[in-house]
Amino acid sequence: MVQRIKNKENLELLAEKIRQVDAVVIGGGSGLSSAAGYNHYHWMPYLEGQLQDFKEAYGFQSPFAGFYYCYSSPEQQWAFYARYIQSLWDAPTGQTYYDLAEIVSGKEVFVLTTNVDMQFERVFPQNSICSYQGNVGYFQCSQPCHDRIYPNENIIREMCENMLGMRIPSELLPRCRECGRIMVPWVRDDTFLEGRDWKDGVIRYESFLKQCLTKEKAKSVLLLELGVGEMTPGIIKLPFWEMAYKNKGAFYVCMNQEDSSSPEHLKNKSLYINGDLSKTLRDLKQIMKGKAGTGK
Repeated sequence: MVQRIKNKENLELLAEKIRQVDAVVIGGGSGLSSAAGYNHYHWMPYLEGQLQDFKEAYGFQSPFAGFYYCYSSPEQQWAFYARYIQSLWDAPTGQTYYDLAEIVSGKEVFVLTTNVDMQFERVFPQNSICSYQGNVGYFQCSQPCHDRIYPNENIIREMCENMLGMRIPSELLPRCRECGRIMVPWVRDDTFLEGRDWKDGVIRYESFLKQCLTKEKAKSVLLLELGVGEMTPGIIKLPFWEMAYKNKGAFYVCMNQEDSSSPEHLKNKSLYINGDLSKTLRDLKQIMKGKAGTGK
């Protein structure tokens, strides 16, 4: 009961912060998709239903275990890729993403995300997103021999329609049009293409921060971290801490399933809210609606 009361007070404080700031920088991690029902590190009903035959045949402990598995042939590998990626193309937009978009509506917003599952693109403009770890909706050359990524929805659906058991026909393997090598999903691994599209996203993100945080144009900015784990703290968490500490108009908020470390130097410039993200975002949305309704 104490935690519930504390969270309610913190959500009310966060609602007030959002109402007052000029801009919101969202740092979105895998916990946000997990709260929407798309956990890529553990089996949840939607993806388990889509990938049940692969799970049973290979003994995969999670969807990502299948994504990074060392298959005996590219036809087997691409059968899993195709089914997995088509599942993400077809997945309904998670309610957590709808709630988040509604919560920050009317503000200048930019999203930095490590998620690759295309959920953010459903509710925020592409030019306001930096997909730091890539996006499963694109292919790249496995070399990579050139600086380009390719939308893959049509090819993915063709592979799934013509799948034979848990293999795809060899002639449907996606090939690079420049060198003929097999294409791979544009997702972070040892061949990941940090090319033009990736750099454009980083530049857009850095430009947004510069516009908000330079002394000449300083704005009040909320750094909103959502569902970020401990695997890659250098992408979202640590930079958010540094920006909150160094910039007078910046305030850091961490929302996560479990308690997260709270740095001493951000004691008066941060807020931590733990609990189920689907519930906390839903509650936050309702609190903000209530305030809007009172005219305050």
